[in-house]
Amino acid sequence: MRIAAVETHVCHARMRNWVFVRVLTDEDGLHGWGEATLEWHTRAVVGAVEDLAELIVGEDPTRIEHLWQIMYRQHFWHGNDIVRGTALSGIDIALWDILGKVHGVPCHKLWGGPVRDYVRLYGHLGGGRMEDFYESDEPQRFGELASAMVESGFTAFKSMAVPPTMPLEGLAPIRHAERCVAAMREAVGDEIDLMVDCHARPSPRMGHLFAHALEQFGLYWLEEPCWPERADDIAAIQRSVSTPIATGERLVGVHGFRELLEKNACSVLQPDITHCGGLTEARRIAALAETYRVALAPHNPQGPVSTAASVELGLATPSYVICEAVTSDVPWRDEVMMNSHRIEQDGMRVFESDAPGLGVEIDLGVVKAHPFEPELLQRVFYADGSVGDW
Repeated sequence: MRIAAVETHVCHARMRNWVFVRVLTDEDGLHGWGEATLEWHTRAVVGAVEDLAELIVGEDPTRIEHLWQIMYRQHFWHGNDIVRGTALSGIDIALWDILGKVHGVPCHKLWGGPVRDYVRLYGHLGGGRMEDFYESDEPQRFGELASAMVESGFTAFKSMAVPPTMPLEGLAPIRHAERCVAAMREAVGDEIDLMVDCHARPSPRMGHLFAHALEQFGLYWLEEPCWPERADDIAAIQRSVSTPIATGERLVGVHGFRELLEKNACSVLQPDITHCGGLTEARRIAALAETYRVALAPHNPQGPVSTAASVELGLATPSYVICEAVTSDVPWRDEVMMNSHRIEQDGMRVFESDAPGLGVEIDLGVVKAHPFEPELLQRVFYADGSVGDW
């Protein structure tokens, strides 16, 4: 059995273009699905997949570690930049799907079998828009969105209640974040787990201030309180508050995660399976997390193949605690893919499936009905016109 071709199928889904990767084999009907979605870089990723395909067409698709090493180490440049890492990830995920189908078992059984009965999901209600910063009803909106999230079945959700800030500002943005999180906590009570995503908007000093201000609300975690490149500063924030700090979604490769763990910089690692190096590298990161007794909670705002892969990883990974789930980005999300995983809406839990591989199949007719469109530009400028972080 050999790899016959590697295809990309781009599907526009409002905020981002899903990039589905299909690896075809020379055995009739045997193929695997992966995902390599990277918003605002769709065309670059598609090109990178084509470049990597040249390295692996004609190879045995079941030699996954061997092929991962080829894709990462050859062509001289290591695959640890975000575009090539995403392309590699999409192919790697598809190879695991193939291997599961070859052996007739779901991926989690290839990795030692399930360690839990289900994977818990959390939702994302957004927020923290620059244009809403001074709106007096913004906290009320957060409270309403939080209530709706719980009514839909989630027992945990994340929001972006921290607005974009300059490297140093006064109390206004701190108090704004406090009011928004207070409204959410009041709306849902203490039984619901609340996370706040700073989106790496603050400087290290502002990150400290936000972390201290929001500590009173008993957050499940505070995410990316400053730039991910600043591991020492993230570690300092982690030491200064009782709130668990989460980070890692923008890191590619195991080495950045190793640095976070060595510096005790976080309580939650958030590799993105579609960027970090696929399921192969995610499993290495998970092993490190288990060694340091740090929780694993993959970043997963992408398409449905990414979610299926994240769930399969969670079923077989002890350090895994919860999975991000997007459910309402486009109304036809469930139409684009057949998914064998059973979701229990009350509590938003996903149970294992006996379907081989990832247990998914993409409907290319639905994909073709939503062809590529350039993503909407997301620009942030501070009041003085200088560039901010989105």
